Amino acid sequence: MTTFPLGAPERTVQLSTDNDFQLLIGGELSPGDSRMDVVNPATGKVGATCPRGSVAQFEAAVAAAKTAFLRWSETPIAERRILLHRIADIIDANKSELANLLTLEQGKPLADASFEIGGAAAFFRHIAEAAFAPRILEDSDQRRAELHRRPLGVVAVIVPWNFPMLIMAFKVPPALLAGNTVIIKPAATTPLTTLRLASLIADVVPAGVINIVSDANDLGDVLTGHPDVAKVSFTGSTATGMKVMANAARSLKRVTLELGGNDPGIVLDDADPSAIADDIYRGAFFNSGQACIALKRLYVPDAMYEDMCRALGRVAASTVVGNGVDSPSSVSPLQNRMQYERVKGLLADARERGRIVAGGDIPEGGGYYVQPTIVAADRDDGMRLVKEEQFGPILPVLRYRDLDDAIRRANAGDYGLGASVWSSDLTRAEKVASQLIAGTVWINQHIDLAPHIPQAGAKHSGFGVELGEEGLHEFTQVQVININKR
Repeated sequence: MTTFPLGAPERTVQLSTDNDFQLLIGGELSPGDSRMDVVNPATGKVGATCPRGSVAQFEAAVAAAKTAFLRWSETPIAERRILLHRIADIIDANKSELANLLTLEQGKPLADASFEIGGAAAFFRHIAEAAFAPRILEDSDQRRAELHRRPLGVVAVIVPWNFPMLIMAFKVPPALLAGNTVIIKPAATTPLTTLRLASLIADVVPAGVINIVSDANDLGDVLTGHPDVAKVSFTGSTATGMKVMANAARSLKRVTLELGGNDPGIVLDDADPSAIADDIYRGAFFNSGQACIALKRLYVPDAMYEDMCRALGRVAASTVVGNGVDSPSSVSPLQNRMQYERVKGLLADARERGRIVAGGDIPEGGGYYVQPTIVAADRDDGMRLVKEEQFGPILPVLRYRDLDDAIRRANAGDYGLGASVWSSDLTRAEKVASQLIAGTVWINQHIDLAPHIPQAGAKHSGFGVELGEEGLHEFTQVQVININKR
């Protein structure tokens, strides 16, 4: 049975004082022009306060980054690599404190928070060593043509609340390696870990190369529309991504948009439900389902539909739910009240239109908890839980009659971030994968990321590429040097 240890005595996590949360602008730590509260999602109460940046402070950060770019862009790449390694070392050296802060503000289990902090350091290290050299296009008697990649300038890095540190590490290292300077804007509900990082790196990073300014989710337009910002790298909702792109278009900024997803999974009729249930569950419920690339709807053939529902139900029922600081917890609260209320609405609709196989309860008391839920949706693709991106711990399981039907339904809708195929026949699975409209299709897994593997979205799930060589190139301007040798 899923347990909710919400009545247990609260455990105290040792945290930094408010004075440790400061903005980083032009190499100087400074308080915000005002303060804002940060709610602990495990209790629904204020867990800390932190600086709230003003328009003037965002303008100062852009000016500092613009000034720093002139020198940083000419810094030898070997020195840029050294800086990225030093930041990784600082993250690792402060892993425990940063993980505790991440759990406080985001809600995820402490083990997952530690994994995210360690992952951020690992991404900095890997990207620090990425290949970055001119390419010879032609070297003949007639001409020599070289392709160079030059930095763009000031890059605005706008980070979401589900993986504040890891997604920051998708963006900042390649931007800096390419010779750009950055302004990091963390999400309004999860600024603490990033602001603490500002204090830790302030004496290491050259003034203005990295600037960190938090807001109350009200000043993103200052960055996305600023004429001195050359590129915006944004991860968040599709609706906000469209606004970012519209703002950026006014000055023809480069944009990378990693947006929403409603990832389908297709189980083929040669799969074993009991053998794949754990992996499917992890792909759907990682971070309480709060991942753009989480598995969000599962298509299962008629013959094994009930077996698959039961297998997933058993996993969901055995999950421990609770405060992220409690080590047994594997599913934590939703990150903020707005998302909590939205997921409750999706659950109510699913209860009316589908069959709850496991879970379905909303515990009383503090915190934004939703019990991990498996919904037998039959063939109801019109259910809100199927049509919309739930971003919560609820998975609809749908029937299909034949494979063409499953592929058609999986490809329906506006999103195309990720997908997965589950089968004992890899050749057959690859054939199905090639027919799915998604930037990434996994086979016999869901959510497998690495810094050298590009990630991109199709349709309304994004624009541009993150990670890998392709992601590094997103932070550069192509320049061709064409030499007449005659």
